[in-house]
Order: sequence, then C-alpha cells, then structure tokens
Amino acid sequence: MEPRPVLCCPEPSVPAPVPQADAAFDAALARYAKALGHPVRVAIVRLLLRRESCVCGEIVGELPLAQSTVSQHLKQLKEAGLIRGEIDGPRVCYCVEKAAVALVQTLVARLQEGPGAQGG
Repeated sequence: MEPRPVLCCPEPSVPAPVPQADAAFDAALARYAKALGHPVRVAIVRLLLRRESCVCGEIVGELPLAQSTVSQHLKQLKEAGLIRGEIDGPRVCYCVEKAAVALVQTLVARLQEGPGAQGG
C-alpha cells in the first residue's frame, strides 16, 4: 500500500513582508543564512521543495546521516521559520514554509541594493 499524502502546509494567505529598516533587513537575512549555512540543511530544504505533500519518515532515508543528526538540522530549519512540522500520529511531517523561502530569495536579490530597493 502506498503511503497517503499528508497535506500539512497549506499556502500562506499573506506573504512575509520584506524588512525595510537596515537592521531588520540584516537580521532577517543573517537568521536565514545561518539556518541554511550547512549543506545538509540546504539538501533538506531542496528535498522538501520537490515534494507536493509533507515528508514524514523519508528524510532520514534520503540522507546518509543518523536520525538524531537529521532531527537537529530539522529543528534549526524550523526555528528559523523555513520549514513547518506537523504531528501526524506518532510521527512529525515536514514541509517548506514557501513564504519564508520566497522572502529569502527576495532578501538575497536585494542584498546589493539594500532593504528599500524596489523591484524583484
């Protein structure tokens, strides 16, 4: 029997605003950069972005790491707001917080111009 898709992450109704003050812009970008500052966490986000539903147990199977190590990386991504974890029975299912990923893309794109830059 094929596992049923778990839909834990509906699309956010409001996209995250781009910080306009220099300090807020810098802090937001630094927080996301720190969360993405390890290749395993980048791989986890990429894995979750490729899925249409939440990923429960497959993350550990996709990475050559122990469950406890993967759990620590998931915790850091969740604390930064880049992923969401929902309890589904005895397991936690994860998916990307798409608004946060879009904000990261915007922050990086506007890095050279600064927080008040117009355009995309």
